[in-house]
Amino acid sequence: MLIGVVVGLAAAICLMLLAFSAPPMNSGPHDLPLAISGPAPAVSRLQNALDEKSPRGFDVAVYARGDEVTGAIEDRDAVGGISLTPEGVEVKTASAAGVPYTTLLHDVGDGLAAEGLAVVYTDVVPLTDDDPTGAGIAALALPLAIGGTVSAVLLSTLSRRRRALRVAGSVAFSALAGLATTAMLQYWLGAVDGTYWGTAAGVGLGIAAISLTILGLESLLGYAGIAIGALTMVFVANPLSALATGPAWLPQPWGDIGQLLPIGAAGTVIRSAAFFDGAGSQRALLVLGGWILLGLVLLVVSLRRPTTTLRAHVGGEPG
Repeated sequence: MLIGVVVGLAAAICLMLLAFSAPPMNSGPHDLPLAISGPAPAVSRLQNALDEKSPRGFDVAVYARGDEVTGAIEDRDAVGGISLTPEGVEVKTASAAGVPYTTLLHDVGDGLAAEGLAVVYTDVVPLTDDDPTGAGIAALALPLAIGGTVSAVLLSTLSRRRRALRVAGSVAFSALAGLATTAMLQYWLGAVDGTYWGTAAGVGLGIAAISLTILGLESLLGYAGIAIGALTMVFVANPLSALATGPAWLPQPWGDIGQLLPIGAAGTVIRSAAFFDGAGSQRALLVLGGWILLGLVLLVVSLRRPTTTLRAHVGGEPG
C-alpha cells in the first residue's frame, strides 16, 4: 500500500511537470494570423521572406489598405500586421494580444531595416504603462482555477443536501470575485484599462464555469467528481490557457483545446474586454456558457438518479 502511494505521488509530480513545462517549451510561431497591405509585388516578396525565415510561422491575410490592417488587429483577426508603402514599412503590433507577437514582429521589422528599408513601429493596442509585460492578466490563471475549485469544495461541504443553495452560493461568489479582482487589476495595479464591467464579467464567468462544473461532478460522483474536476482545471485547463501569450503561441491543437476549457476561454474574454472593446470574445463566451450549462445539467441529473448508483461506488456521501 505504502509503495503504491509513493509511486503514485512520484508519477503525479512528473505529470505535473510535464503539464506545465511541455506547452511553453514547444511554443512559438505556428500559423500566426498576420495582416499585410501594400503593392502586390512587395507583398509577394515579403511573404516569401517570411516563409524562408519562419516556415509555416505565419498565416498571412492580404488587405488593400493600411487602415484595414489596423482594423484586423483591433478586431482580433490578426496578432499584428505590416503595411508596405512607397515611404517605407510600418510594423503594427498589439502588445495587448500577447507580448511574444510584438517581439517577433519587431524582429521581422529589424530584418527589413537591415535591408535598407525605413521601418516604423506602431503599437495599435498597447498594454498599460503600469504593466507593460502583461503580468497582471497572466497571473489570473491560478486564481481562476483555485477560486472555482475551492468554492465548489466549500459549497459542497457546507450545503451537502441543498443543491439550489450551492448554485446560488457559486453564482454569488463568482460575481463578487469578478468585481473585486477586476477592481484590483484596474484601479490598484493598473494592469487593464478597458470596460470594468466587461472585464469583471469575464473573470466571474470563468470562476462560475469551473465552480458549477465541479459542483455538478461532485453531486453525481461524490469526492471522485471533485478530484476529476480539480485535476482537469488545474493541470489541464491552466497550462493550456495561454493567458500569458495568447492561444496562437501554443503548439496546435493544444492552443485550440485550451480555448475550449474554462480558463482559456475566460482569458480571451478578459483580454478582449480589457483592451479590444470586446472584439473576438463571442466564441469564448459560448464556451463559458457551455461549461456553466454542463454543471447545471449534472446537478439536475444527480437529482433524478436513484440513491444507489455509480456515485455510491466511486466514493462520497450523497450530495
